[in-house]
Amino acid sequence: MKKIIVTGGNGFIGSNLVNYLLKKKYFIINIDKNKYSKGSYLLKNIKSKNYRFYNFDIINKKFFSILTKYKPDAVFNLAAETHVDRSIDSPKDFIKTNIVGTFNILEQIRLYKKKYKKKLRLVHISTDEVYGDLKKNERSVETSSYKPSSPYSASKAGADHLIKSYVRTYNLDAVISNCCNNYGPGQFPEKLIPTLIFNILNNKPLPIYGKGLNSREWIHVDDHCKALLKIYRNGQKGESYNIGTEININNLNLTKFLLKVVKKKKINIGKNVKVKFVKDRPGHDLKYALNSKKIRKSLSWRPKKNFINGLSDTFDWYFKNYDFFKIFSKDKFYKRLGLKI
Repeated sequence: MKKIIVTGGNGFIGSNLVNYLLKKKYFIINIDKNKYSKGSYLLKNIKSKNYRFYNFDIINKKFFSILTKYKPDAVFNLAAETHVDRSIDSPKDFIKTNIVGTFNILEQIRLYKKKYKKKLRLVHISTDEVYGDLKKNERSVETSSYKPSSPYSASKAGADHLIKSYVRTYNLDAVISNCCNNYGPGQFPEKLIPTLIFNILNNKPLPIYGKGLNSREWIHVDDHCKALLKIYRNGQKGESYNIGTEININNLNLTKFLLKVVKKKKINIGKNVKVKFVKDRPGHDLKYALNSKKIRKSLSWRPKKNFINGLSDTFDWYFKNYDFFKIFSKDKFYKRLGLKI
């Protein structure tokens, strides 16, 4: 049985990936510092004998002891500070985790491979935001220039560059994924879709930045997890792979789609549930868009989840798991961030 380390395995994408890999019969070692909660809501019922959890930060040298103990076949690095608004308020945290943390993982893998001469692949999960703001008809390819706009995207870009340098200099076996916006069960309430769902369920206005014209691709987390496994199994060393749907939706239309989904469920929508345009975040990029032809052609992957159906399933999950919202501090996840300049 192959063993995989997942860093940041208690996060939204990480939790879904851990569950997916366990179903695929991998032995999973989850490393997470549990910054936002005491544990993962999506992993609380795991009883598999093929699962281990370790609570520490990826900047800790303890990472090397985990490598030596389990001698994994791969490391999926999802440990990251991720919210742009939060990066505007506290950029230092993003530099520490996203750059220094990635550097520590690279160094520990380098030392481990030097000592044990064992194959190990690093799959680093990055973002489409490293490519920066795009014009109307543009789509980023893997060779597009990096033009990050926020401390978050700059820290992820820095990590990507570090990884490529370790592939070139130390011959590390690493691949990078650059994915569009994810959605699905268990996403933290600071993100757009769970924020909208929470407000719909609590008869609150639906906050939309600026004029709601910011355009993004949205991919269901299940499709993302399947792409990551494809990249691990068949991706080429040193390569980057864009993961996206190639369908863009602006925030205002996304909100309208969600309201239509909820109305079809015959759920009572309160009178306060209306779009409310709020002050935009500083430096807010208007558009991210990926060209995903490389992964579709070379690894035979494509997204399968229809967005409206995925949105409906996601709402159902939050509706049935409303207690999920209660595990987060209101000061951290329900207070507007990213206004400090």
